[in-house]
Amino acid sequence: MAPDGPPEVPPDAPPGAPPGAPPDRPADGPPDAWTRRRRYAGKNPRRFHEKYKELSPERYPSGVQKVVAAGKTPAGSHRAIMVEEILRVLAPKPGEVAVDCTLGFGGHARALLERLRPGGRLVGLDVDPLELPRTEERLRASGFDAASFAVHRSNFAALPLVLAKEGLTGADVILADLGVSSMQLDNPDRGFTYKESGPLDMRMNPSRGEPASRLIARLSEEKLARALEEHADEPYATAIARRLKLQPIATTADLHQIVRAAVISARPQAQKRDVDASVRRTFQALRIEVNDELASLEMLLRHLPGCLTPGGRAAFLTFHSGEDRRVKKALQAGYREGVYSAVADEVIRPSAEEVRSNPRAASAKLRWAVRTSEV
Repeated sequence: MAPDGPPEVPPDAPPGAPPGAPPDRPADGPPDAWTRRRRYAGKNPRRFHEKYKELSPERYPSGVQKVVAAGKTPAGSHRAIMVEEILRVLAPKPGEVAVDCTLGFGGHARALLERLRPGGRLVGLDVDPLELPRTEERLRASGFDAASFAVHRSNFAALPLVLAKEGLTGADVILADLGVSSMQLDNPDRGFTYKESGPLDMRMNPSRGEPASRLIARLSEEKLARALEEHADEPYATAIARRLKLQPIATTADLHQIVRAAVISARPQAQKRDVDASVRRTFQALRIEVNDELASLEMLLRHLPGCLTPGGRAAFLTFHSGEDRRVKKALQAGYREGVYSAVADEVIRPSAEEVRSNPRAASAKLRWAVRTSEV
């Protein structure tokens, strides 16, 4: 496909930079450090790794702002969801100890850290060995030193062990955002997305466990169908599982095509939106199964009362019915047993304004609980 119009040259390119090959060097680098960026077809880059402006927000802040203003998430980043609502229910105070169970890109952590000043501390957990160092670097650069911010590469199911390592008997504030970060979802190398073909991996920690491709090959048709039903309420679970077992599946494009074919075969009159919904649900269900997410959540919910100080507050941000159902039942059971002095009567949803500016917030649900003052 031929490019539309002349190739773009960024405004900071040196004199004589060739059209269509914007340079890629640090802003303060020497002229001979300029290198050609990857070429792409058309006027604007479309693939994840071609979006050089979004992937270098420190060099192209205005370009990134245009993406955000259009209601999109810049490549390689994540927009924290329901920040004000979370701060309202958790009410972090100066000097308190907080835990962010799913550090991600660090948006919620940054907001909590600002409220904990002076004298407070935040412990951040995340299992992703690729994104965790980048997030820590960003927050350290913002002035949050080791005295105020500690980082652990750990699953939140091990929260009691992490608190013990920090010499803490509990935390005043605990947040668990159970969504997958956009920088993971959008990067085809991680295998979560079907927008671009990539290896069918889906592991939050690529160095542990088995990728989705291997899990599909190992599980029986019946177990695959059960996972699709339990993790995503997929109406065509049986038909999809049957197709998944017919041949090896190596890429996200393979999975995408097979799911579409299975749904159309099971229901020839299916609308495109229904087929696309089944694709999304299948990817979701396999991701949950690969990372054993619901078992980890249930472990966290069991440990939660013992990890909160008297009067401590906890909040959960969920993104599908299986998560929300488990959180709701656990918090309500704790309230009936006197473990919690208050829990959310109704789920809190993002505002219409937030959903318009960030469509990925649409499925979010927020629930909270307050530990009883007498433990």
